[in-house]
Amino acid sequence: MTILHTSRLRLEPLAERHLDGLHEMNRLPEVMRYISGQPETREQTAAAIARAQRCWAAWGTGWWALVERASGRIAGAGCVQYLRKQADLPSALETLQVNPLEIGWRLHPDFWRQGLATEAALRMRDFAFETFDVDELLAVRHPDNEASARVMVRLGMHYRGLESWYGTVVATHALDRRSVSRDTAREP
Repeated sequence: MTILHTSRLRLEPLAERHLDGLHEMNRLPEVMRYISGQPETREQTAAAIARAQRCWAAWGTGWWALVERASGRIAGAGCVQYLRKQADLPSALETLQVNPLEIGWRLHPDFWRQGLATEAALRMRDFAFETFDVDELLAVRHPDNEASARVMVRLGMHYRGLESWYGTVVATHALDRRSVSRDTAREP
């Protein structure tokens, strides 16, 4: 399992030690508003960690806890994972590897509007393109989630339209590997 770093964050693959911090975030209605619409119970957060660990074991990627380096506090969670059409994770995870890779994130409200979602997403984007032989990376959001849309724009993603993922209709954005290579080539 891969630990990633940014200037302000350490991205650690989800583990039981993250339960308290993740649940503190996922129990908040404002965090879950556009994800499930319902705050999570502690048991649901623990089950999400177990699912993430299965994904890491099967694919070499999954969900990270976004740990603020200065405080050690969990600022959010982010992922690189395979999208799925159905709401529930199938028992045979390898069947999802025919689907596109997705990048995703959520933050605790204490860390909103600080650029941390973009910072984490840029690092996860680089990880995805460095690690997997894919030409495109997708991100999905609730159609009303404008904050995530702004992060997607900052990543250079383009809006693809409404599509069916996770058993619901979501706004889908895409990023082409070649556009990242061109952007990187222009950096000083």
